[in-house]
Amino acid sequence: MSDVPERLAGPHHPETIAIGHGYDAAAAYGAVKPPIVLTSTFTYPTAAAAKEAHRTFFQSTHPDEAEFIYARLDHPNLRMVQERFAALDGAEACAAFASGMAAISAVLLATVRPGDTVVHTAPLYGGTLGLLNGLLADLGVRAFAITDALAPAAIAEAMARATAAGRLALVMVESPANPTAGLTDIRAVVAAAKALGRSSHRPLVVVDNTFLGPFAQRPLEEGADLAITSLTKYAGGHSDVLGGAVTGSAAALLPVRKLRTSLGTHLDPFSAWLTLRSLETLPLRAERAARNAAAVAAFLNDHAKVTAVSYLGFLAEGTAARAVYDRQCRGAGSTFSFRIDGGEREAFAMLDRLRVIRMAVSLGGTETLICHSATTTHYSVAPEVRAAVGVDDASLRISIGLEHPDDLIADLDQALGAIRPLART
Repeated sequence: MSDVPERLAGPHHPETIAIGHGYDAAAAYGAVKPPIVLTSTFTYPTAAAAKEAHRTFFQSTHPDEAEFIYARLDHPNLRMVQERFAALDGAEACAAFASGMAAISAVLLATVRPGDTVVHTAPLYGGTLGLLNGLLADLGVRAFAITDALAPAAIAEAMARATAAGRLALVMVESPANPTAGLTDIRAVVAAAKALGRSSHRPLVVVDNTFLGPFAQRPLEEGADLAITSLTKYAGGHSDVLGGAVTGSAAALLPVRKLRTSLGTHLDPFSAWLTLRSLETLPLRAERAARNAAAVAAFLNDHAKVTAVSYLGFLAEGTAARAVYDRQCRGAGSTFSFRIDGGEREAFAMLDRLRVIRMAVSLGGTETLICHSATTTHYSVAPEVRAAVGVDDASLRISIGLEHPDDLIADLDQALGAIRPLART
């Protein structure tokens, strides 16, 4: 994207980094594209080299400098993905995982202990919330939601409640939020965490950046300790690969990488190769999808049977959300939610009438996807929690793809025709 400053990618622009960073053709027979290295283990030239490789991997702060040992620890395709995505995210290091939830799980499990507390923004992706309220709750970890992630006072209040209940280990931010596209002031969260650290333990600040990705938002520049991105979504971009990435400093990533080795949740060679292929076109795909999304959002915003659209480009001037968006984001992305005039019955009638747009969960692919969040991605979230954050029966999440926008708009227009006007009293 041409408006991304050069400083974000060092000596090269992000578009250039996305094409070939981390790959040396001379090390692979001169192949223009990296080969898939399908091996489970690697030979040592000498016994001393074997010892040194293990020492570097298990005892140094930069395990990716070790010679390859075993594919569960590291492998060439994994290392290339990590180097490239770290560069795109403006990070010192990256750890790539078999899925976005594998990345989120590793960060949480590597950080919290029984009796700890976690503060989080709301809403959260259903899988993340399920982990907090399920496994971690069973392990004695309590979660506290921030009521207004744009208000420093509300952020500090949530941290105070969490600290009173135990050691606040981590603040989990998702911005924009899934599926409402609600924003969090990352700098305000970081400031509150640092202020807390002056008198007690300083919690780790982690940001799920899946909705926007490195071309439209860079949480590490806002002060976050770690950024999480589901590579399944925009980075993979073709709905054919699962993956997740955590970026940050090498020191902050070290416990996460050690846990990944123990759990065996690394990104496999073929998935890593697919991700490398997809990263090359990420700038073009993100730009086209964002342009399409602006057109579709404008159509929905003017439609008589649509009552609200959460598209970030519509944030009103002078609001706290708009101020954070202007400072923190470089684009509105292409995934948002909208509310229809009706409920589950009307939503289902509309969805069943779509012909071009595909009904499925996930986002960030070349195709446009839509889902009824309350009965799919957030099905396991308690109804009262869904209602509190605006994920109700009238809400639909849509991820705009690369089709012609006129075709998407025409499909939505005819599908919205299935909704009968509600009787007014």
